[in-house]
Amino acid sequence: MRWLKLSLLSLSLLAHTAAGAPRPLEGELRTGDLVFHTSRSQQSVAIQAATDSPLSHVGLVEVTPGGVYVVEAVQPVKRVPFAKWKARGVGGRLLVLRPGQLPEAQREAAVKEAKRHLGKPYDWRFEWDDRAMYCSELARKAYSAAAGVDYGKLERLGTLKVKRLGAALQQRYGGKVPLDLELITPASLAADERLTVVHTDFPEVR
Repeated sequence: MRWLKLSLLSLSLLAHTAAGAPRPLEGELRTGDLVFHTSRSQQSVAIQAATDSPLSHVGLVEVTPGGVYVVEAVQPVKRVPFAKWKARGVGGRLLVLRPGQLPEAQREAAVKEAKRHLGKPYDWRFEWDDRAMYCSELARKAYSAAAGVDYGKLERLGTLKVKRLGAALQQRYGGKVPLDLELITPASLAADERLTVVHTDFPEVR
């Protein structure tokens, strides 16, 4: 009888501990969430400098019975496990934003639209056609096509702080920088107030 009482007490303590423990971030994610981090890619520093923001990469979350994934435009556009995606970010820091005003069906449709571009090359020139994709372009176009919502604001390259980039930008565009080129940045997406903060390790961003 004493053994039974001790066993019941142990189970009660375990249940209490589990109930009081914070849920892992993966358990908070929903399909269609936008996840941002500071990339370790070669161009990350340039993106941060041009936008005055630590956010240099974004992807779309897909929650499945088999796990949580992120659809992202890298080289090439791919779908990777969320844990692997998170680990690639500097310091493991994340910002998670949710299009809370959209129904689940439209968020799922946006991810399906993003997956339509799987395998396409990364767009190093930030052009607005669909032959190649960069990360924030993929996120914006996915929601535009699936839900008719354009998150973030298109900006001209010349309005960003491109003077900080010097010769690197000249080299990318063959000496003539297209200052009138319109593009969408991770920082611009993250600034859209229609997106609700689910989780942030970037208190300086919002």
